[in-house]
Amino acid sequence: MTPGYALFDTSLGAAALVWGPAGIRALYLPEADRAGLLARIEDRHPGAGEAACPPDIAHAIALVTRLLEGEHVDLGRVQLDMEGIPAFHRRVYDDIRRIPPGTTLTYGQVSQRLNAPGSARAVGQALAANPYLIIVPCHRVLATGGGMGGFSAPGGVDTKRRLLAIERGTDIIEPSLFASLPLAPPTRQFRRNRRA
Repeated sequence: MTPGYALFDTSLGAAALVWGPAGIRALYLPEADRAGLLARIEDRHPGAGEAACPPDIAHAIALVTRLLEGEHVDLGRVQLDMEGIPAFHRRVYDDIRRIPPGTTLTYGQVSQRLNAPGSARAVGQALAANPYLIIVPCHRVLATGGGMGGFSAPGGVDTKRRLLAIERGTDIIEPSLFASLPLAPPTRQFRRNRRA
């Protein structure tokens, strides 16, 4: 079966979800424009065509949309197609999916939860390659010491901050967001962009 994709509106703009017979293959956050989003899909999923969503895909889109509107929804049962994903990445993704909305862990804490101490860098590499943004909520994983770490979606770390603010139901990420982390440095305040 040829992969399908659907574009859908979210509070961040137009996103896209790509699926195949085994489940979701990727979720893409908004690009600067629709052409950029379509180019990314074509580059990573050659031959994928825009298609009507099967019921399970429509349900996943509805859940992602609700999450981006600030609802705490469980995306843990959304079926992912993990073909071609390295075994360690799969372990990381399975663990990350258990982090509740609005909460965070560090890369080191994730490595401890995986019984793989010292693998914080490998955890970060797995999350940088995460094709299932939001569904595998890599934005909920921060650097040790209170830093944001990286984020490979359009907008980078600013998008990560915005996602965390949405999940916490705040317009501003206060310095207290990172206060529970050891050795947290002072942080700036970031305002969430509102759609015009």
